[in-house]
Amino acid sequence: MKMNLIKYILFILVLLQTITSAQTFTASVSHSKIGLEDRFELAFTFSAANVNGLKNFNPPDLSRFYVLSGPNQSTSMQFVNGVASGSKTYSFFLKGKSAGKFEIGSASIEFEGKTYKSNPVSVEFVKGSSQPQQNNQVSVDEEISKNLFVKATADKRRVYQGEQVTVTYKLYTRLNIASQMSVSKLPQYKGFWAEELETDKNILFTTEVIDGKQFRVGILKKVALFPTQSGELSVSPFEINVPVLIQNKKRGNSIFDEFFADPFNRGETVDYLAKSNTLTINVLPLPDKEKPETFSGAVGDFRLTTSLDREETITNEPVNLKVEINGSGNIKLLDISEIKLPTGVEKYDPKVSEHINRNGKISGRKILEYLIVPRTPGSKEIPEIKFSYFNPSKKSYVTLSSPSYTVKVKQGERVFEPDISGLNKEDIQLLSDDIRYIKTSANLDKKSGLLINNFGFWTAVGVPLLALVGLIAFKKRDEKLSANVQLLKYNRAQKIAKNRLKNAAVLMSAHKDAEFYTELSQALFGYLEDKLKIPKSEFSLDRAVLELRNRNVDENIIERFQRTAQKCEYVRFAPSANGVAAMNDMYNELSELIIDIEKAVSVRKYA
Repeated sequence: MKMNLIKYILFILVLLQTITSAQTFTASVSHSKIGLEDRFELAFTFSAANVNGLKNFNPPDLSRFYVLSGPNQSTSMQFVNGVASGSKTYSFFLKGKSAGKFEIGSASIEFEGKTYKSNPVSVEFVKGSSQPQQNNQVSVDEEISKNLFVKATADKRRVYQGEQVTVTYKLYTRLNIASQMSVSKLPQYKGFWAEELETDKNILFTTEVIDGKQFRVGILKKVALFPTQSGELSVSPFEINVPVLIQNKKRGNSIFDEFFADPFNRGETVDYLAKSNTLTINVLPLPDKEKPETFSGAVGDFRLTTSLDREETITNEPVNLKVEINGSGNIKLLDISEIKLPTGVEKYDPKVSEHINRNGKISGRKILEYLIVPRTPGSKEIPEIKFSYFNPSKKSYVTLSSPSYTVKVKQGERVFEPDISGLNKEDIQLLSDDIRYIKTSANLDKKSGLLINNFGFWTAVGVPLLALVGLIAFKKRDEKLSANVQLLKYNRAQKIAKNRLKNAAVLMSAHKDAEFYTELSQALFGYLEDKLKIPKSEFSLDRAVLELRNRNVDENIIERFQRTAQKCEYVRFAPSANGVAAMNDMYNELSELIIDIEKAVSVRKYA
C-alpha cells in the first residue's frame, strides 16, 4: 500500500512538471557575433504538446536591422516514449546596419487565451565578415548550386537602339524551399529604359529536364528593356535569398538524399544566395541614312489616327483635335512633331493618356487631345500631322501622315468694348471690327472741372493698367516655364506626386495590393525624375542616388529612399501578412520621404 502511494505521488509530480513545462517560447540567433557583411537568423520557437492554437505572433522592433526575409514559419512534431510534442518556429534572416552591440527585444504570441513572451537576445556587429567560409559550408553551397539556380534569358541578344528586349528570370530547383524567398539585390539596367511585365503573383512551377535531371521551374520576374544607347550593354545579376530545407548529413549520404521516410525529420534550413547569370546585349545604332526630320526616337510598329470634333465654330469657341498612336513599342516615350497652326489660332498643351498592355510584348496606345481656339474669323487650316518611327523588323523608317483639316470660323458675339468715361454707349456706333465714329448729331456740352480730378477717370485708366501689368508678368512666367520644360516639371513634381499618393490611398482602401505598390513606385520615381531632372529613359536607382548625393542630400534620406524603393519591388516575392497595416506603413513612409527630399533639394540650385 505504501509503495503504491509513493508511485502515485511520483506520477503526480511528473505530471505537474510536464504540465508546467509544456509551453515554452524562446528566442535564439544563429550567431551572437556577426559581421556587417554577413546574414544571420533570428528564430522564435514555441513548444507545446499541440501548437495548432497559436495566434497573433508579434515580433520585436527590427528597425535597426535590414530584414531580408521573414517571418518564415515552420512546424515540427515528434514522439518520445510515446508522448507527442510539437514546435512552431517564426524566423527572420537579418543583416546589421551599423557596428556595435544591440539587444533584440521580446516577441509575443497568444496560446489558449494566454500571452507568452520570449527572452531578449543580444548580438554584436563588427565590420567586415566574422564568418570565414569553412570547407563544409563551401561543399554545401556547391551541392545546392547544382540543384538550385536562377537563370536569366533574353529573347534577343542583338537589337536596335530603342527595340524591346524581354528578359525572363527563372528559378530552377530540385530541392524543397522551406519558406518565403526574398530579394537580396535587384538587377541594374544601365543604358536601358525598363518596364516591368505582368506575371502571376504566386510563382507557378512547371517541369523541365536538364541533362537528364528533372527540375521544377518557376518565373520570378519578367522585364521589357529598351536600350537608350548603342554598344555592348550588360544586365547585372538578380540575387535572391532562398531558404532551402536539407537533411542533416549522415555518413555516406548526400544532404539531398530522400529523408521523408521519417515524417518527423525536418532536417536543417540553409539560407542560400542564388544569383542569376549576367546578360550581354549587343545594341546597334539607328541608321542615319534616310532618317526623317519628324523622327523623335520611336522604335516599333505603330499606326496613327486623328479626328476633329467639328469643322465649324465661332471665334473663341474651341475645337478638339484628337491624335492617337497605337501599336507595339515603348508607348511612354512616343511623341509627335510640333503642330503648326495658322495665325489667329491658339493651341493649349495636350491632355495625354496612355493605355499599356504589359502581358508580354509592350503594346498599347497613347492619346493626345489638343484644345484649339480660333481667335479671328475665316477659314483656318490645320495641316497634316506627321509621325515617324523606325521599324526594326523592316530595318527602315516609316512616316505616317494624318489628313489636314479646314475649320470654318464665324465671328462670335463676344466683342471687346472699352468703358470710356464721358461717353455713353449710345454715342458710339460700331461700323466694323476696327472702325468706330462718333455721331455728329449729338449735343456736346462742356463739363465743369478738370478730367484728372474725376474718380471715374482714374478708375478707367488705372484698372486696365494694373490688369495689363499683371497679364504681362503672368505671360512672361508662362513663357519661361513653357520654354523650360524641366523647370515646369520641377515646379509641379510634388503636386503630381500628391495626386498619385491619393490614387494609392484609394487602391489601399480597395485592398488592391499589387496596384497599390505600383502606384507608390510611380509616385516616388516620377517625383525624382522631375525633381532631379532625369530623363525617363535614363532613370535608375543608381542614377537617382548619384543625383541626390550631388545635391548634398543627407545620407539618411538617401538610405531611406533606397530601402523604400526596394520594398515596393520586394513585396511581390515576400508579401506581408499584415495586409492593409503594411500598406499603410509604406504609404506613410513614402509620403514622409518625398516631403524630406523636397525640403533637402533647394530650388535655387536647379532653377
